[in-house]
Amino acid sequence: MNFIEQLRQLDYKDIGRWPFAFRALGILLVLVVVSALLIWNFVISERGNLPQLRVAEAEQQTLWQTFDEKQRKAANLEAYRQQIAEIERTFGAMLRQLPGKTEVPSLLVDISQTGLAAGLQERLFQPGSESKKDFYAELPIKIQLSGGYHEFGLFVSGIAALPRIVTLHDIEITRGSTRGGARGRAPAPTDQLTLNLTAKTYRYLDEEETAPAAAPAKKGAKPKRNTT
Repeated sequence: MNFIEQLRQLDYKDIGRWPFAFRALGILLVLVVVSALLIWNFVISERGNLPQLRVAEAEQQTLWQTFDEKQRKAANLEAYRQQIAEIERTFGAMLRQLPGKTEVPSLLVDISQTGLAAGLQERLFQPGSESKKDFYAELPIKIQLSGGYHEFGLFVSGIAALPRIVTLHDIEITRGSTRGGARGRAPAPTDQLTLNLTAKTYRYLDEEETAPAAAPAKKGAKPKRNTT
């Protein structure tokens, strides 16, 4: 009896009476089918979902980082508010040190008087043209003074003590000219020094000066007629 005839004579309702070879073959077949199902479910199917899983993990990492940043900001919110309030107070104090448009002439007088009070001889005091910045205007002043080192120190200290902001730039100190000596003698050097510098003072711009310039409408302008 061949294998096919034996397979046809098997009673599928009474597997326990099957020959050993057929029972072993059936068990092996069941194991193969179950293994195939397990491999499909846990390996092949998971590989298909692996890119989506990686995207979800990346999104989760990004969300955690965003959460940590917002948590740190929320924890430091009060400190940030205090820092902003301190910056506003400091900025307001500095802004109060900037003179207004009408106060600039008196400030120029104060700068000039500071040099004279230090015992210096003023040879040049030439205000330049203003240059406007974001919220303030800068006014350069070319100054030339003559005197000694001690007087120069008093002048710089006096400028620093002014209630308004004045900065000194392009400082240059040169030795003064020599005195003419007697006939037949070389000119004697003098102790006089010359100080050349540019002082800059600043003033805050009024609201009218900081507002964007709008093109003024021409009064009385007649509309052009269409000649076509």
